[in-house]
Amino acid sequence: MFKNVMMYRMLSPWTVTAAQLEAALEPARYVECAGSQEKAVGWVEPRGQANAALVEVVGGQWILKLMVETKVLPASVVKRRAQEQLAQIEATTGRKPGKKEAREVLDDARMSLLPMAFTKQGATVVWIDPQAMLLVLDAGSQGRADEVMSCLVNAIEGFAVQLINTQMSPAAAMAQWLAAKEAPPGFTVDRECELKAADESKAVVRYTRHALDTDEVTEHIAMGKMPTRLAMTWNDHVSFVLTEALQLKKVAVLDVVFEAASALASDGRDDNFDADVAIATGELQKLIPDLLEALGSEVLPIPPA
Repeated sequence: MFKNVMMYRMLSPWTVTAAQLEAALEPARYVECAGSQEKAVGWVEPRGQANAALVEVVGGQWILKLMVETKVLPASVVKRRAQEQLAQIEATTGRKPGKKEAREVLDDARMSLLPMAFTKQGATVVWIDPQAMLLVLDAGSQGRADEVMSCLVNAIEGFAVQLINTQMSPAAAMAQWLAAKEAPPGFTVDRECELKAADESKAVVRYTRHALDTDEVTEHIAMGKMPTRLAMTWNDHVSFVLTEALQLKKVAVLDVVFEAASALASDGRDDNFDADVAIATGELQKLIPDLLEALGSEVLPIPPA
């Protein structure tokens, strides 16, 4: 369910009910791009069933999903159409269009091509753990995360969160683990890593499917290269790549978890949504505190006045 994990701490207790949040999200329900519309953003049903709820609560864990649709219109195609129109204007009037008119022609060309453009969709899952005052996004970039946060702020009065921060930076911690050739308790270091020089050379060394408990790796660190990505596994249950920005990439719940949870029967729905949510959030609820502890503990945010 989560391929990426970006972690936020709520700055005040969660007091919104599911019904209140459902009503707040409904005006911003996703609607596909119209013919000349370049982008559409809105909330969709997390369960994937038409006309279902926008807010799903499973075992006290809240799941939302934001859909973003954009029209794919290459700049070269727009430019070619505009050039054709500009050439036609020059041929029929005997004058070369000025800069302002050329910009208007370019805009007109874009608008005329938008209805024929392909669309690209991307959804971001939002997990809210009210008791832990934790919010997690399955976002692959800070830009996408900021877009989701903007939508939440618009929907929920007084909503405020802060990216989780730790006493030790992930880069410093990863360097320490690699140099000592020892992962923190409960974790193992896997076979993928990226090291980057802090000097003007910006030299990068990447290891893929390669043992990292080697003298070569420790020498790179001794020479000043800092880890920016490190593949790890937690408790033999979840594998992921930790980044210098305290994001988890390539998150995967391992088969052993699903085998142990095989007794968790479906409630009759074909999609097994509840079971997937319970397994994913259940594992991350335990992994995240262990990871924060390995990074020297969380720097708690200051509540708003």
